[in-house]
Amino acid sequence: MKRLLLTAILAGTSALAATLPSRAVLSGECCPGTVWTPDSKALVFLDGPPARPSTGFYTVVATGGAVTRKFSSIAYFSPKLRWAVRPSTGVNTVLERLADGKRFTLPTYGADVSWNDAETGLAYTRSDTSGNYDRRATRVFVADAFGSPRQVATLYGGGVSGWVNDDTLLLSGKSAPGNRDRELFTLNIRTGAKKLLRTALGFRGLSLSPDGGRVLYTISFDSAARNGLWLQSTAGGAPAEINDYGSYRWRDADRFVLIPLKLDGSAHVLRQYTVSLGGWNTLGDLGGQIRQGDWNISPDGKLLNFLSARDGNVRVLTLP
Repeated sequence: MKRLLLTAILAGTSALAATLPSRAVLSGECCPGTVWTPDSKALVFLDGPPARPSTGFYTVVATGGAVTRKFSSIAYFSPKLRWAVRPSTGVNTVLERLADGKRFTLPTYGADVSWNDAETGLAYTRSDTSGNYDRRATRVFVADAFGSPRQVATLYGGGVSGWVNDDTLLLSGKSAPGNRDRELFTLNIRTGAKKLLRTALGFRGLSLSPDGGRVLYTISFDSAARNGLWLQSTAGGAPAEINDYGSYRWRDADRFVLIPLKLDGSAHVLRQYTVSLGGWNTLGDLGGQIRQGDWNISPDGKLLNFLSARDGNVRVLTLP
């Protein structure tokens, strides 16, 4: 009996799914695109009149309650909320360290930046503005905080997918404009060492684990042998196919949560894959569906927020 139960759990059998209780923390369809604060205690969102006195970034604690203003200015903020990034309509972007208000500029031409985990360094791209996207040159630049940028790579039809560690980028793109396939590879920005992970027509949904040790990605419109959802070590080695399809988020370095695609309107189910065990378990269903893939897991891996397709409210639940 125990073996049969374990088999059913690892298979992610939807019959075992129970509706997970959630609570509405924001109502009135005000707040798509909410993100977690670094301490996992609250959500940050952009809002304005008529619900709020003025446009700005606001916050609400994960248990619900009063909404308070977080930032009065409009900007892109780094994941750990240490920096405000303010692109202009011209060449330079202003980066402000929130702890002391010190600023520096980078010639990003309006592009956003990707921060390393320590938020002491960043990467950004500058691409040609005309021609077929697959043949456009994209130049990858890195810079230390308050430092000068330097170019580390040129890609075609690609860009930066994240930081593996504070010295290594994950990139995807073609090495030459006429190539059919893109490369997925890591690049050490200090030594220039490149490690090729995979080639394919294209990579979608690239998502690095919190420790940078693994990457999830989807391949579509390629050969049957390549298409699918894949899990791969950023150190190299053969990728493993994950036999499911949907929207996914990392919970921690060893687990990710996947919501399978639903075409029948039924409730979205949370399935969890544990890499070290190589198997699935079903956490439960949401009692409804998520609107436009708007969901996230808190940095500590304990909570999940989602925009309800039923009522437009932002809801939070505790993950089993």
